[in-house]
Amino acid sequence: MTKKMSEIINAQKCYVCGKENLSKNEIGLTKKFLSKRSKIFYCIDCLSDYLDVDKDFLMEKIEEFKAQGCDLF
Repeated sequence: MTKKMSEIINAQKCYVCGKENLSKNEIGLTKKFLSKRSKIFYCIDCLSDYLDVDKDFLMEKIEEFKAQGCDLF
């Protein structure tokens, strides 16, 4: 991961709970499920609540998207 990408990720916080330093996976999930152009991001717990799915489902999707070569993860 480049320094610039690391700085972008570390600058993001959850729109709902305010959790800071969201992971690349949390940012990737927000972009994948909501919009690639999203300017607001969710932690995995808040995203699972927002989408009304289990956290385990989102964790499985992360691995699935990584296996597919998705560059958001």
